[in-house]
Amino acid sequence: MRASSKSAHHRTIQVFAGLLLAIALALTGCTNAGDDSSDSGAGDSDKAAGLQAEGNGKGAAGSKADREQPKLTGTHIIRTAKLTVRVDDVPEALDEAREAAEDAGGIVGNESTSRDGEGRERSRVVLRVPQDKYEDVLTALEGTGKLLGKDAKAQDVTDQVVDVESRVKSQRASVARVRELMDRANKLSDVVTLEGELSTRQADLESLLAQQASLKDRTSLATITLSLTENGATADAQDDDPSFGDALGGGWDAFVTALRWVAIVLAAVLPFAAVVALLALLWLRVVRPRWTRRAAGDGQGED
Repeated sequence: MRASSKSAHHRTIQVFAGLLLAIALALTGCTNAGDDSSDSGAGDSDKAAGLQAEGNGKGAAGSKADREQPKLTGTHIIRTAKLTVRVDDVPEALDEAREAAEDAGGIVGNESTSRDGEGRERSRVVLRVPQDKYEDVLTALEGTGKLLGKDAKAQDVTDQVVDVESRVKSQRASVARVRELMDRANKLSDVVTLEGELSTRQADLESLLAQQASLKDRTSLATITLSLTENGATADAQDDDPSFGDALGGGWDAFVTALRWVAIVLAAVLPFAAVVALLALLWLRVVRPRWTRRAAGDGQGED
């Protein structure tokens, strides 16, 4: 009896210990599950925060990119001017014109120099200057001497610039489409046809690009054509002493002027002379013969 009671008591202790162990394991599992769920929630929160931050970063970058997109500069104007200036020293004035253009960030184009029949030096130079320096350079060139003539023009080509840019974009897309078709073509006839079409469209694109470059050049740089003439003070001083040719030319001019005045006077007197001649003819042919016959008849009656 005592042995059986001991064995029963021992089994009871083992069962109780097993229950305690099971409860401890269950509690440990719940704790780990809670930790795992919290860790998982934290991880998800971190991922969500990361995605949100990335989204915000992309949004900020996108808005910045939108702000940095190129905008239209407004109107596009082609400015040209022609100046004629009389100066004392043409080479010196020409150097000043070159310096004014180069200081403004421009360039010196075509240039020519010659002399007229009286020995006066003449120079013509084409200057290309930035649009924002156009007025300053124009004022500087006008101050090099006595301004004889000025012709300034401004042509608004904004619509033309926008049209060419749009056509260039469309033509590039057209060329790209033809190239895609060539990549997918299997027949030789299709390839030949597409090559001809591609060549035509590329030529049109190159023409549009040339127009675009020309417009960009003419709207970014203004063109000033400067003509310089020497005032010829030395030549005028030498002309103060008349020569034989000058005297002959002056005499001929005086003779021609006198003939012109004589012709004018004759033209003015001619109507009166015609009336006087008609009256004289009537006197000689009609009135005087009648008076003569009447006087003769009166004399015979008295006898």
